[in-house]
Parts: sequence; C-alpha cells; structure tokens
Amino acid sequence: MEPVINTLIEKFERKMAKDEEAREKVKDITKTVSLELGEERYSFKLEDAAIKDFKAEADPGADMTVICSPENFQALVDGTLRPMRAFVTKKLVVKGKFEDIMHLKSLF
Repeated sequence: MEPVINTLIEKFERKMAKDEEAREKVKDITKTVSLELGEERYSFKLEDAAIKDFKAEADPGADMTVICSPENFQALVDGTLRPMRAFVTKKLVVKGKFEDIMHLKSLF
C-alpha cells in the first residue's frame, strides 16, 4: 500500500500548491495520523499545509487513526467504495475527534 499512499501524498502536495482556498483551510492544522491497513502500518504529520514525516510504522500517540483493510483502502482510493458507506458499514473505522475526522475529506 505504500506506493498508493505516496501517490495520495503527491496528489495532496499538488492540490496545496495550486488551490489557495484548500491551503487556507489546512494551513493552521497540526495533526498526526496513523493508518492501519491490515498488517501494514503508516503514519504522518499534517503541518503547515504539508504532509511530513511519512513512515512505515504506526504512531501510538496519533491524533487520528484510520483502520481499514488494504482492499477497502484501495477501493476508497479508486472511488469504487464511497467513504460514508465504508464508515457506516464499518469497512472504515476512524478514531479521533469529530472535527479531525471531517478534515480528512478536505485533504484529498
């Protein structure tokens, strides 16, 4: 899943470079995020409208943890699984504050 995540990070970086409104929405947010995708674990920090410190390990102190199977994560990326449907059917679990969870949508 790491190549898929790197592609999403690149997409985010392009969006921040081009979209001033999106950049304004996230510029003051500093959060750590962990991704638990089956056996794979990743983490990164969102800070200054940039994704920093991406690594292939979980961050136990993360502000937000996203839990999903690799297959469902890929379906979310491909658009064949809608985020709200994944959340309601428990194919996607997000642990964190509600306002942090809402920021996920604006990131990508």
